[in-house]
Parts: sequence; C-alpha cells; structure tokens
Amino acid sequence: MQTSYDTLHALNILIIGNGGREYSIALALRKDNKVKNIFFSPENPAATLLLHAKHFTYQNHNELLTHIHTHNITFVVIGPEAPLMDGVSDFLESHGILVFAPSYANAKLEGSKAYMKSFISKLKIPTARYKEITMQNIEEGKAFIQTLPLPIVLKASGLCGGKGVLIIDSREEAQQQLLLMLQGKLFGEAGKNVVIEEFLDGYELSIFALSNGNDYVVLPACQDHKRLLDNDKGPNTGGMGAYTNLPQTLYNKELEEKIKQKILTPTFNALAKEGTPYKGVIFAGIMVVANEPYLLEYNVRFGDPECEVLMPLLKTSALKLMYVFAKGETLKSLTFHDECVVCVVMTSSDYARDSKSNDYPAIINFHGIDPKDTTSSVGHLVFANTTRKDSVLYANSGRSVVAVGKGASLQEARDNAYTLVAKVNFKGKHYRKDIAYQALL
Repeated sequence: MQTSYDTLHALNILIIGNGGREYSIALALRKDNKVKNIFFSPENPAATLLLHAKHFTYQNHNELLTHIHTHNITFVVIGPEAPLMDGVSDFLESHGILVFAPSYANAKLEGSKAYMKSFISKLKIPTARYKEITMQNIEEGKAFIQTLPLPIVLKASGLCGGKGVLIIDSREEAQQQLLLMLQGKLFGEAGKNVVIEEFLDGYELSIFALSNGNDYVVLPACQDHKRLLDNDKGPNTGGMGAYTNLPQTLYNKELEEKIKQKILTPTFNALAKEGTPYKGVIFAGIMVVANEPYLLEYNVRFGDPECEVLMPLLKTSALKLMYVFAKGETLKSLTFHDECVVCVVMTSSDYARDSKSNDYPAIINFHGIDPKDTTSSVGHLVFANTTRKDSVLYANSGRSVVAVGKGASLQEARDNAYTLVAKVNFKGKHYRKDIAYQALL
C-alpha cells in the first residue's frame, strides 16, 4: 500500500540503472533519514563499495517483481530510458509498486524521435524543419538534404544512449551517412529510421520539468557539453560535463516563460487530453536562437551528466520530491541551494573512438581525497562505469568518474571541479578542460 511521505520510515528504494546519473540520485536520496536501504539494478560497483548500497539483477519483469517483494522495496526510481521502453514502469505500477518514471506511452517521446517530431509538429511547438526517412523513401531524404543549409543533422530515431546524432558539413557526406544509417551499419536497428533535420544556429539548454500528471515545476536550467574535445570539437558523446545556475545572458525568467508557454505546457496538456498524463521528469533539449526557444528533442529521464549538477542543488528532500510527484500530488514548495555547480566527466582514452584500448579496466588512484566524502563544501566525486576487485575501484572503457564542484560563483564551482579532477588518476584519463566556457567568456 502507498502511504504519504510524512508517514514513511525505514524505506527501501530501488534505483534501476547503474551510471553516474543513478549514483547522483542515490547520493541525494540517502540524505533523507526516512531511507533505510538503496538497491541498484544492475550493480554500480562504486555504490556498493562506497555507499554500502545493495544490488541485484533480473532477466524479466516477474523476476524483478520477486526481488522487489523479497527485499521489501516500496519505491522505485528508473534512471535510463531503456527500461521505460521495455514497459517496466507500467508493469510495476500494475502490481501496486510506486514508481518515479513515466509510462511506456509517454516514453515513446524519447524512444522514437520520428514519433516525437510528429507529435510536437501537430501542436505547433517550435522546432527545426525535418523529414522522417526510411529505406523506402531514401530518395526523398536525399532531395531534402539538398534543400538544407550546412551543416546537416541526421538523427537515429531509436534509442542510442544519447549518441545517435551526426552533424555533417557536406551534403555528399550527409547522403553517404544517411545510407549507412538506413542499412543499420552505424546505429543498428535504431538508425534504420532517420530524422533529417535543419541545423539551428544558437546555443543549447537542458531544461528539466517534473510533472505529477496535473501540473509541473521547472528545475534550474543546465548546459551540457556533448562533444568529446575542447572547443566543441570531436564526436558527440553521452556528455563530457555540465553546469547549472546559468547567467542571465543565457537563461532568465523571460526565456523560461517562453519555454513553458510554447513548449512544456502544450506538451503536458496534449498528453493529458490523450489520456496519458505525464508523471515523472521530462528533459527538453532546447536550442535558443535570437532569444527564442526551439525544441530539439525530448528525453523522458534525467540527463547524464546534468543530473550530477542538479541533485546537489536540491534543498528540498529528493525523496520527498520524487515520491510526491510519483503519487500525483503537489509539493507546497520546492527550494534550491543558492550556489553554482559544475561537473567534469573523466573518461577512458578510447571513449567515443573507433578502436578500443586494452588498458581497461585500469586502477583508479585517489590523491588527497576520500572518494566516500560527499560533505565537502568544495564538491564530491560521482562514479559511473567502474568495476571493483575487493576494495579497489577500476575505471572501465567509457565514462568512469565525474568531479562535481560547488561554489558561490560559477568560476569558483568550476575551479573546485578541476581541483577534484586533478586528485583522480587512472591510465589514459581524458576530460575536457573548458566546461562552462559559454558562461565564463
């Protein structure tokens, strides 16, 4: 039976997912003394070692439900998009388990970029010109490419972990890459349906809104850094860093109101009208052009690494926030710490590259820092793709460790983040050195 937040005690919580986003959610949840145990599925090895989190794996919905009953878990938070598209949220709620996550019907906003573009176009939400292309109408796609100014944007319609986007500076190359995507040679099945999109020249924002199915609140805006290398060079990645509490020149009340009125409110109203009111967090990827917001895409979960900078900002209990919204109720107030947060992602040397290194797993060394310390005013570490052997942590190929810096100013938060980066070492450690550059020019 679901109870009110005020009467909760000794709560066992399951977090589905095991990356940096989920580790950050765990750090935020465990600040609430109503939480007894946090479980991960699958395991986040650093959370097991440093946070004393528990873990289990499951192969199907029924096995998941058995674990939930065995461990007396009464609240579930779903981090990544794949379980949502697998219907986990709907299944658990049908068995009386409270879940902070949207339904399968609403998860399609991320699960299919073609569906999302069609949905928002009907609502006249501002977005880039586009065409949905499959192998059956590839000639139409080639013709559309010829009408677009450079660069050309190609998006795999299906789930690609935030990596299924190509930005191409040549129409000839765009046509070649389109064919490879449609043949399944670049992004597998996810790329066999492609959205060709007009490139919008502006700056990006990550906007997160929490909805209870009736109304919604907007969290502080973030900026993510997708490209692998400094100065926004190199391939797109899952994210190399993020920051929040943006300067007024990038985000202000006027712009927030435009995003609400033109993008978020029409979306939530339409979903409610269709009989699928949205509950959980929605992530709007926004491009701002001449102070006007355009919707690039929707994701149906917290971004990673944006989650790493949003969770420390919460003054309101993260458990209370998620639990109340999952129940479809409204919070009387939502408060944030008056500080800035910057995170820098440390990856393996082969991250987002064609060839893989044999150097991983690589032992992680800490110099003058306790990886368990989450109380320092300077900041803390978050752990993503790692393994453990006994009490030693190893970095895997991919995004491994995130340094989260806090400060009274963006510059101070950024400096603290890079101070933490310098105290973490593993073979081939790679990171960007210009996170938050747009705000600190």
